[in-house]
Amino acid sequence: MEELSPVFWAERYETGATGWDIGSVSTPLKVYFDQLGNKDMSILIPGGGRSYEAEYLHKLGFKNVHVVDLVEAPLQALLGRCPDFPKEHLHQGDFFAHRGTYDRIIEQTFFCALDPALRPRYVRQCHALLKPGGKLVGVLFDDPLFTDHPPFGGHAVEYERLFSPVFPRFSAVRCHNSIPPRAGRELWITAVKPEH
Repeated sequence: MEELSPVFWAERYETGATGWDIGSVSTPLKVYFDQLGNKDMSILIPGGGRSYEAEYLHKLGFKNVHVVDLVEAPLQALLGRCPDFPKEHLHQGDFFAHRGTYDRIIEQTFFCALDPALRPRYVRQCHALLKPGGKLVGVLFDDPLFTDHPPFGGHAVEYERLFSPVFPRFSAVRCHNSIPPRAGRELWITAVKPEH
């Protein structure tokens, strides 16, 4: 879909049409980050946008946080707020072409920006990028939303069908600490790559 092109997303940033951007790390992710102990773990945030999550992790002392985004503007916004963030950990490009291995992949409004036809590919790419025992964690909408443009919605049963063939250890539970506009409309997902 044209909506998923770099030109489309660059225009959204230029015009300020960034309704997904809440201006800070979302509560479910903040709570999760606060209980992580290993500051050396490798973390990838795909479609990271302005990357408040990456900024928060960096300020907590995590040293190996990477962000992938199609366009430059949000990555520059992160550097503007957090000038000591390692520039080599900012990857402008296509998530599906990204290479590397990570302990965690963080999902926050990237999945819902993808054409639903790409969702099986997203699941396979996350699996490929995770180390054995690594986890994809984060928030998905439990809401139909839109079918012809982002954000694209979904529901728990659909996600179970999508993820569990690739990630046998998959769970999706209602978030109890969403920000008010998203209350009752978010699921916390955990997908664990098998050790072997």
